[in-house]
Amino acid sequence: MIGKVLKDKAQPLGAYCHVKRVGDFIYVAGTSSRRPDNTHVGAEQDESGEWHLDIALQTAAVLENIDALLGSMDANLSHVIDITSFLVDMEDFKGYNEVYAQYFKTDPPTRTTVAVHQLPHPNLLIEIKAIAYLPL
Repeated sequence: MIGKVLKDKAQPLGAYCHVKRVGDFIYVAGTSSRRPDNTHVGAEQDESGEWHLDIALQTAAVLENIDALLGSMDANLSHVIDITSFLVDMEDFKGYNEVYAQYFKTDPPTRTTVAVHQLPHPNLLIEIKAIAYLPL
């Protein structure tokens, strides 16, 4: 088994690695739009202090982060066979689904999308975990 924590990505908030290979399978931990500086793509604060959260920007950032994590194992999104997505609000499903479809146009992985009460930070609308298959 090979597990990695990438130094150029947001660091884990607990005892886990970003990505782990077990035989021909690669497991990507729950991934958000959190940047290495702990800010979030798709979360902007206006002059009055109000936060504006964007599911499309967050979804794209999450999938780009997953692609980069897979890249550390010489894989990419085309190797993904299963995805589990966690949405704080199912009202965001349409926007998430539209962006998701741009990344998986042909032979998409199986997918489960569930609503959750909250994620580790109030600015997060989505988190995704993935399983990829890439024979050694």
